[in-house]
Amino acid sequence: MVESLRTAMSAPDLRRRILFTIFLLVVYRAVANIPVPGVNLTAWLAFTSQAGGSNQVVGFLDLLSGGAVRRFSVMAMGVYPYITASIIIQLLTPIVPQLQEMSEEGESGRNRINKLTYYITVPLALLQAIGQIRLIGFSLGGGGADGLASIMPNFGLTAATILPTSMTLMAMLGGTMFALWLGELITEDGIGQGISLIIFSGIVSGILPGLASLFALPDQSARIFSFVSFLIITVATIFVIVIVQEGQRRIPVQYGRRVRGRKVYQGQSSYIPLKVNTAGMIPIIFASSILIFPPLLAGLFITGNGGFMDSIATTVASFSQNQDPSNFGFYAYWGIFFILVVGFTYFYTDVMVRQQNIPQTLQRQGGFIPGIRPGKRTERYVMSVVRRITFAGAIFLGTVAVLPGIMQFFGFVLGIPGLERSALVVSGSGMIIVVGVVIDTMRQLEAQLTMRQYEGFF
Repeated sequence: MVESLRTAMSAPDLRRRILFTIFLLVVYRAVANIPVPGVNLTAWLAFTSQAGGSNQVVGFLDLLSGGAVRRFSVMAMGVYPYITASIIIQLLTPIVPQLQEMSEEGESGRNRINKLTYYITVPLALLQAIGQIRLIGFSLGGGGADGLASIMPNFGLTAATILPTSMTLMAMLGGTMFALWLGELITEDGIGQGISLIIFSGIVSGILPGLASLFALPDQSARIFSFVSFLIITVATIFVIVIVQEGQRRIPVQYGRRVRGRKVYQGQSSYIPLKVNTAGMIPIIFASSILIFPPLLAGLFITGNGGFMDSIATTVASFSQNQDPSNFGFYAYWGIFFILVVGFTYFYTDVMVRQQNIPQTLQRQGGFIPGIRPGKRTERYVMSVVRRITFAGAIFLGTVAVLPGIMQFFGFVLGIPGLERSALVVSGSGMIIVVGVVIDTMRQLEAQLTMRQYEGFF
């Protein structure tokens, strides 16, 4: 990797692309420090410093934004409205005939789908901005209105607040679209996939503050054990992520002899690469959302009168904040989290593989799997293989998701307070993104170098 970077920096064109990419990432991180207009930043920073990362809603939103939520930045939503729109389009493509036709039209169809995704991103970003502000308000004081009034006194739909509210929403929408524009510039004129690098930069920017939190632990031995645990977890997680992300099952495919015009193409052998982890980190985000929203909604029904319904609402509201390993709720929370991640991994993988329509593509190209009849039997065989190899990917994602709980359990058993912070410097889903983006960017860089070597040879 170092040799590839050194060679790339010696080529003027590649050096320009790399420096251009770095410049745009610096611009993104600079804009991510601009607060949203209308927010009482002093009150908000006081709340986040007191929360210390224990608030589940703020922590989850901060993960998706790469740390911009804790500064209530105009980049607080990051590029995730676009990610959400892309997921919606992917899930609707097998259902909506028009989308399925566009997906089969090649490059022009993909461009139309991409344009449609951008159109959907705008209303989604506005809705997500409203929802994110309301979620933050709910997390401040259990009622939403009073808590929100302390940090955004002019947010609302009354005649006096409609203009400041519109300005706030437009600023957050503009931040998201600006981030998408920077991502497109990186993709076109830089190195790597722009949207992924934008997310990557947000995650990496939180590493130094995370390490600082390890050294801020009051106990000297806890600081040492936490830092050593962070190094071990990071190396082991990267090693396993590379193996699982790059792991694939290759199904052999045989193509028969084809006649096109006056040319006869002899049969050839190939394979279908089925990835062990097709879903990426999407199941972790789905599972986190489902675990956060029931306690959030239950907090709205807490009245404090001590009745039966009030006690149920209090129990549900405190479910995601139960961080005591001596309590059954701790194991119930992380166990449900693990099961949800595994379930969503199977669901999302099934949707993605069916959307590729591998049997029909093989049949159209004159290919077949040896020993398997084309059509329905090929589809059943491919799906059975996918479900078997997805088991390893699902267990891997589930383990990565509950790693903070595992470290907290070890810290409880060994008597080391704060040991779980070693797994929170970079979250499991964040580490998957970081490793995947680095591998993809290095592959693109090596492809550019190979292309230039061939040009020089010719």
